[in-house]
Amino acid sequence: MINLPTWDESLINKYNVSGPRYTSYPTALSLESGYQQADLHTAVKQSKNQALSLYVHIPFCHQLCYYCGCNKIVTRYQSKADVYLDHLEKEVQAQSSVFAHYRVEQLHLGGGTPTFLTAVQMARLIHIVEAHFNFTEDAQRGIEIDPRSIADDMLVTLKTLGFNRVSFGIQDFNDEVQAAVNRPQCVEEVLALVKQARTLEFKSINTDMIYGLPHQTPESFKQSIEQLIALGPDRVSVFNYAHLPDRFAAQRKLKEADMPSPQQKLEIFKNTLQQMTEAGYQFIGMDHFAKKDDELAVAQRNGELHRNFQGYTTHGNCDLLGLGVSSISQIGNTILQNQKELKAYYSDINEIGCATHKGMRLNNDDELRADVIKQLICHFELDIKAIEAKYNIDFNDYFSEALEALKPLAEDELVTLSAQRIEVTSKGNLFIRIICMCFDAYLQQQIKNTRFSRVI
Repeated sequence: MINLPTWDESLINKYNVSGPRYTSYPTALSLESGYQQADLHTAVKQSKNQALSLYVHIPFCHQLCYYCGCNKIVTRYQSKADVYLDHLEKEVQAQSSVFAHYRVEQLHLGGGTPTFLTAVQMARLIHIVEAHFNFTEDAQRGIEIDPRSIADDMLVTLKTLGFNRVSFGIQDFNDEVQAAVNRPQCVEEVLALVKQARTLEFKSINTDMIYGLPHQTPESFKQSIEQLIALGPDRVSVFNYAHLPDRFAAQRKLKEADMPSPQQKLEIFKNTLQQMTEAGYQFIGMDHFAKKDDELAVAQRNGELHRNFQGYTTHGNCDLLGLGVSSISQIGNTILQNQKELKAYYSDINEIGCATHKGMRLNNDDELRADVIKQLICHFELDIKAIEAKYNIDFNDYFSEALEALKPLAEDELVTLSAQRIEVTSKGNLFIRIICMCFDAYLQQQIKNTRFSRVI
């Protein structure tokens, strides 16, 4: 059983630094240009998997949310989605033949705003992927939803099209906060959507929240979490807003003077942690919670949880194929990313049928470190002897630098180290990203060139 996090103020102040979120190792920052379709073919041939997870990126949004750092295109022209689907269909045609022997266990639509698509466009998209890929009968089909822009009958349409999981981007229920980030939404409409999703018997209803936004206070966000708990979502993500105005122009519209102080942000997360665990949710890690009977929580308790570019998942046996602009694939030991700019994506699709642009082929060291980091970030412990047997190494010798980096964390009781195991303590699981950073061979160079979000 995962230990509930223990809040230690002195350790929070000492270790609340910036670091990667480790949806992969190496992270996407390590990807290099020069990769192409041939690299995907090679990866598929070398992969031992025959199960597939599909991710489709829909980049369009009707309105700009000032905090957003996603790859998106703000437009009111619905016809742009038709052009996008034309190119996406060409990409699917080109890619699907390579995966003819795979069975799709998971489909996820992200963005942008996937529900930017009309019912007709959504039906077309699903027809495209179903016509070219082999789905299992019980495949998970999830989609991210902006409650403000979803058409009246879209939930019914999604259910009819086979979707069984929905994730609502709520962020905050407070009107002043919503106005500041250009994302006003009616609480009653959100409540009605969640109720409708329950009535339609979606298998899983998830929600996203963000803390660190302008005008948020510990008191106001506590009220928002109370309202969220009353909705009873199956999974909850509570993200720490990373203010990076140099990278994301829209964030320059937000006034730093209106944002909660670092100390207030810590109090907000501390309150959230207490509220969610008292409400019966399991702390999965970092900023994720799930009801204790949710398959994510069950998988973690059984030591079967995995993590990839879509976050925590129970489908660790799947290769991941990303479709659409900027999407990322992980096939066997190879990570590949499509063109990030829409114009370049269209050009590549028209010329060669695919848009693979960046990538990386993991070497033996990468795969070993990825395994170690995955075990720690998913299960808060590592069986050293199992790793030694699997990779034929002497752990203490191979990871001497990492173990040296862990020593001060052990002295502060964030981890316990023995010859057999590394175990993250209840004090340490809030700092799991820092613990994983000790095993990251690429980190120092990335720190010089990149600003990460804080770990809490």
